[in-house]
Amino acid sequence: MPEFRKLLDGYRRFLDDEYLRERQRWESLAGGQEPPVMIIACCDSRVDPATIFDTKPGQAFVLRNVANLVPPFETGGGLHGASAAIEFGVTGLGVRHVVVMGHGACGGIKAALAGPDDDHRHSFVDGWISILDRRRKQILGDDRIDDKQTALELDAIRESLANLRSFPFVAERETTGDLSLHGCHFSIADGRLYVLDEAEDAFHPV
Repeated sequence: MPEFRKLLDGYRRFLDDEYLRERQRWESLAGGQEPPVMIIACCDSRVDPATIFDTKPGQAFVLRNVANLVPPFETGGGLHGASAAIEFGVTGLGVRHVVVMGHGACGGIKAALAGPDDDHRHSFVDGWISILDRRRKQILGDDRIDDKQTALELDAIRESLANLRSFPFVAERETTGDLSLHGCHFSIADGRLYVLDEAEDAFHPV
C-alpha cells in the first residue's frame, strides 16, 4: 500500500510543520467555522480549490463533485448530497459568496459530450451529468463551435449558476444582497483563471 503510506507520510509532515505554525488557527477552528465563501468545484485531482485560491483552513466551504454541477431545486425522492451541502452553506453557515469553478480538460464534461454508454448498465455518472443534456445537445448541434469541450465546460458553469437560483433560499438572499454568485473557469494547461461577467455573458482572465 505505498500510495496510502504516502498519505500518512504527508500527514506527519503536516503535523510537524504547518499544523504547528498554524496551531492557534486550528484551535480556534475547533470551536466552529464561519467561512465567507462556498466553492462548488469538480472532484478532479488536478483542481484543488484550496491550492488554486491559496486559502487557509476555515476560509472556504467546499463542495466537490463530477463536473462541478448544481442540480435544479427539487424536493422529490433521492439522496440530495449536493443540495444538502448548498443548503448548509447558505442557510447554516451564512456564506456571502458562492463560486462555481469549472476547469479545462474536465472528464465529466468529456463524458457528457460522449453521451451514455450503449451497454444499458446503470451509471451514476450518466445520471448525474444528464443535468447538462439540454446544453450538450445545443452545443453538439452548433457547427460554429469548434471546441465543444471548452464550450460545454463554460456552459456547465452557467447551468449550475441558473440551478443555484432555483433554490428559494439562494434566490432570496441574492435579491436582498446578502449573497453573491460567481462563475469561473481554471485552465490547467496555463494556470489561468477566467471569471464570468454575467452582464456580458463572457469569461475574462484575471
